Amino acid sequence: MPTNPKTLDDLFLDTLKDIYYAEKQILKALPKMAKAATAPELKAAFEKHRDETETHVERLGDVFDMIGKAARGKTCDAILGIIEEGKSIIEEFEGSPALDAGLLASAQAVEHYEISRYGTLKAWAEQLGHGNAVKLLDQTLREEVKTDETLSKLGETKINKQAQAKAA
Repeated sequence: MPTNPKTLDDLFLDTLKDIYYAEKQILKALPKMAKAATAPELKAAFEKHRDETETHVERLGDVFDMIGKAARGKTCDAILGIIEEGKSIIEEFEGSPALDAGLLASAQAVEHYEISRYGTLKAWAEQLGHGNAVKLLDQTLREEVKTDETLSKLGETKINKQAQAKAA
């Protein structure tokens, strides 16, 4: 056993750094996804989420302040992999009727990662007594869930049908 065992506080800070880095990477990826998308509704969804993501980064900065730590990211291999997957879809499906469906799926993989992280951080913030952080993390969590629902609806009502109809 280490003489200084890691605590939930340490895990909270580590995960906060992870999502901070992830959000900054997502900020870079969303304009590329919006540019690649062909459906106007999908472009608009990516652009709207880019604006929300800027707010998420600012909120995370506030959470770092609340716990008395510097806002710093820590390389998140998971988000890098998800974003790389999205880049591959853009390259492999460019000009294909299935491109938007692939972009939408990539965006939802990002959302699900964020939902997982924010849900965990919110629970840990509650456990650690960081009430103000809980409020900010919950606000972002709710926005991520709403974005995921919007993307699902877009896929079910339009994007997936277009991908199949054009292929037929």
